[in-house]
Amino acid sequence: MTTILLTGANGQVGWELQRVLAPLGRVVAVDQQQMNLAEPDSIRRLVREVSPNLIVNTAAYTAVDKAESEPDLAMAVNGTAPGVMAEEARKLKAGLVHYSTDYVFDGSKSDAYREDDATNPLSVYGRTKLAGEEAIRASGVPHLILRTSWIYGARGHNFLLTMRRLGAERPELRVVDDQIGAPTWCRALAEVTGQMLAICGPSGLAHRSGLYHVTNAGETSWCGFARRILEQSGLGTPVTGIRTSEYQAPARRPANSRLANDRLRQVFGLSLPDWQESLALCLDELSARSS
Repeated sequence: MTTILLTGANGQVGWELQRVLAPLGRVVAVDQQQMNLAEPDSIRRLVREVSPNLIVNTAAYTAVDKAESEPDLAMAVNGTAPGVMAEEARKLKAGLVHYSTDYVFDGSKSDAYREDDATNPLSVYGRTKLAGEEAIRASGVPHLILRTSWIYGARGHNFLLTMRRLGAERPELRVVDDQIGAPTWCRALAEVTGQMLAICGPSGLAHRSGLYHVTNAGETSWCGFARRILEQSGLGTPVTGIRTSEYQAPARRPANSRLANDRLRQVFGLSLPDWQESLALCLDELSARSS
């Protein structure tokens, strides 16, 4: 039986993947307590103990602003750790699935970014995630690196849950309106990952190894996303659009986070639904849970 080592099991994507990956093999799901990504020896020890056929790494340092003041820790988790996993996977003749981000780009392109576009991260977070991508590619391990954007879901800490909470607490919200991207539901991302792995089959990732952009379809701004969340949540809180320069965050964000998913369609024949469709499903889940 195929053994799959899943990291970041309690994160948004990792939580969804526990269910999605179950039909594909025996899933060994671990979190920070079992594998400390800041310590390479902890990674090596666990990988060798589990001896997986596939590693799916959803774990990451995701505090974008805090990374500006913790660059070494962010690099250890986002840059070094994926390379260690890749090296260990290669020794086991295993494959690796890894998630990356739109923040590897500077956002200056006028249309959606493709996989072969030049990277130029604006933040420590973006630079460390790019370092992780590069370490995986350099290892020679069969891999799927899945760049995605604006992840949200019905659990954990994310923009959707924050907007619902603030919308119920405040008379008005002010949200950035000059950054454009595709909000991506963690469940949709997890499910398409499972489909990609099923298509790869027992022969593994070697024939389709590479980098893929994987996001929900369509686009909006953070302000537009917030308005749709509140509207569909039955909250009438007004949302005023502001410029990024008014927000004063420590880390710079790309103005254009749109990722073209053409390669995913061409190689796997797969695509994700429009972001508004996935948002409606996620909010339905939240409503059912609270009723």
